[in-house]
Amino acid sequence: MRFLRHTVFGVFLAALTAALLLFAVQIVASAIQSRLSDERKAPPARERVFAVNVVKAELGAVTPQLTAFGRVESRRRLELRTAAAGRVVALAPGFEDGGDVTAGTVLVQIDPADAQAALERAEADMLDAEAEDREARRGLTLAQDELAAAQDQAALRARALERQQNLQERGVGSAATAEVAELAAAQARQAVISRRQAASLAEARIDQAATRLARARIALEDAQRTLDDTTITAAFDGTLQSVNLVEGRLVSTNEKLADLVDPAQLEVAFRVSTVQFARLLDQSGKLIEAPVRVTLDATGAALTATGVAVRDSGAAGEGLAGRLIYARLDTAPGFKPGDFVTVHVEEPVVEDVARLPASALGSDGTVLVIGADDRLETLAVTLVRRQGDDVLLRGEGFAGREVVTGRTPLLGAGIKVRPLRQGAEAAATEATTRAAEAEMIELSDDHRARLVALVEQNSRMPQEAKARVLAQLAEAKVPARLVNRIETRMGG
Repeated sequence: MRFLRHTVFGVFLAALTAALLLFAVQIVASAIQSRLSDERKAPPARERVFAVNVVKAELGAVTPQLTAFGRVESRRRLELRTAAAGRVVALAPGFEDGGDVTAGTVLVQIDPADAQAALERAEADMLDAEAEDREARRGLTLAQDELAAAQDQAALRARALERQQNLQERGVGSAATAEVAELAAAQARQAVISRRQAASLAEARIDQAATRLARARIALEDAQRTLDDTTITAAFDGTLQSVNLVEGRLVSTNEKLADLVDPAQLEVAFRVSTVQFARLLDQSGKLIEAPVRVTLDATGAALTATGVAVRDSGAAGEGLAGRLIYARLDTAPGFKPGDFVTVHVEEPVVEDVARLPASALGSDGTVLVIGADDRLETLAVTLVRRQGDDVLLRGEGFAGREVVTGRTPLLGAGIKVRPLRQGAEAAATEATTRAAEAEMIELSDDHRARLVALVEQNSRMPQEAKARVLAQLAEAKVPARLVNRIETRMGG
């Protein structure tokens, strides 16, 4: 009997439990269905206001700067090469890479023994040629004297012949005597011809002696030049580079020993585009003397030098574009030939342009300006020049307008914005904004209840912040800034 009673009681409890479970399931399903069937009221649509940075477009004269990259070179450079072959017997103490030398310093001395011997032989040959020239001149003098004597003797023989012929005509002299006088006069004339020939030979000997003397002088000068070529001196004050020589080495003719550069006469060569080059020309098509500033970034310690553009290359260069320009540098301490530098060239002044950040210019050639009721308007402008992260713009009705400096895809014509100005105007605007934010307003009961419900329904807000906001909403007057933030962020 007890077993039956316990069994009935257990069945009853099981049925009750099943009924309770079914009732709970029905309640949950009904709640879910009711929640899904409720229509959620969408918050009233509010116009979104974007905060934008603006700057006033002020037209004026701007000096654009052209930026390029170039290489420092020396305007005065000399290759030290050997004109004579031989063994290096002496080097200057400062003959090393980076050594400073002064003009006239003996840098390299090649063994002069052979050149000295050749010079002495040339001097001996010169003495022989001079002696031969003197002897030829003395021989000419003697030949001229003998010619004069023969001419005098021929004149005497001619007068004697004339006298004998006169005696024979008067019948005093004999024919034999006249023939003898005539023969003597003929012999005298023959002697004159012989002496004249001797004088001619003496003159020819003088010419030959002069030629030999000239050859000897040329040989002597060549030997002296060869001897001088064994000594290499510095042509000007400078610094040695690319030294490739040691004492005792055998060098050949025209072998390069080092480079001598003048570090005080530096220039920079840089290449620009054809369009940029055209902006550096005057009305006659010549390159203007544009000021140049050269910078060498040496790990934070930037070296700077100034100069002026002086000339451009005569040819564009095979396979190259643009133009190569050379600028003469003023005092440039720390710069060395071969340095890769940044070159800033001042272009001619551009009038009536405004300098703005490059982000203010759209791809369609327009900018966004602040119009009536703080709504954006598009304004067409002309891009005059790009200057790094800035642009130089010009346009009709552009002066004095407030331009949006940072354009985004969300901004366009007609969008209402909140301008963020700079300077004194920004300070005044910010003060006005803060005053508006500090304004306290009174809420109606419905408005207050709606704001409290929005805050309580926000599950992403921390509990501390939610409690603080609810405490402020419970006050008689609520900050207008808080109300605006709740309605903007939470859809109130």
